[in-house]
Amino acid sequence: MSQPILQVRNLCIDFVLEDRTIEAVKDASFELAAGETLAIVGESGSGKSVTALALTRLLPVPPAEIKQGEILFDGESVMTMDAARLRKLRGGKIAYIFQEPSTSLNPVYTVRNQIGEAIRLHRRDVTDVDAEIVRWLDAVGILDPAARMHDYPHQLSGGMQQRVMIAMALACQPDVLVADEPTTALDVTIQAQIMELLGSLKERFGMAVILITHNFGIVSGFASRVLVMYRGHIVEQGPTEEILRNPRHAYTRALIDCIPQLGSKAKRLKTIDHAAIEAA
Repeated sequence: MSQPILQVRNLCIDFVLEDRTIEAVKDASFELAAGETLAIVGESGSGKSVTALALTRLLPVPPAEIKQGEILFDGESVMTMDAARLRKLRGGKIAYIFQEPSTSLNPVYTVRNQIGEAIRLHRRDVTDVDAEIVRWLDAVGILDPAARMHDYPHQLSGGMQQRVMIAMALACQPDVLVADEPTTALDVTIQAQIMELLGSLKERFGMAVILITHNFGIVSGFASRVLVMYRGHIVEQGPTEEILRNPRHAYTRALIDCIPQLGSKAKRLKTIDHAAIEAA
């Protein structure tokens, strides 16, 4: 069996504040194979995004502090990388898509400026940057990309902005794409389009994907494996279909029960009873 492209071992992350210390991630361990799709599922505050940002040491220090653990990318320790090596890792090897494209894109620069900067930083081999920008905008389904690359973010819809963010991430040709709640700010129809786009691009370019979400409803059919986080702990992980069919942890069952069911006559969606989960 080949070595995983990403390995996280016994990761513990605290946020040290003036009056208290918050244990954000507690003894988390998991692996990601090349070309695999892993979903990290949990409510806000469960430690999902903190774990994802730690993969490239993007957490602000202070207040964040990685107390213990090891992160290996392609066999190399991320924890001991110097600043130059980290710059190559961020974007070039592990790229991110965040949930609010309107705040991730710089409002005073055109799409061309922003994607072009990423290409120039991480792909020195590209001689025609504009042609490469057009190629990636076309790959993510933006019509008339040669014209739209001159637009500013405010001239684009939310769905178009997210497609630009995906193009920017993929233009660096990363080995791992981290999609952190990529559909949260979008309406339901556009959510489905973005998830379908991510799935097709993953298959086309063979990259590994980490999907971070609170919604089990978008995991089935996209991720091959699921990791469930609850209050900083990984409480369950395994193949997606197995987790959905036979969830073992009370929190996993509660998350699955929150998925709206077509044809259900319930007057309201179920909520998560944290007291019952703690008692289980």
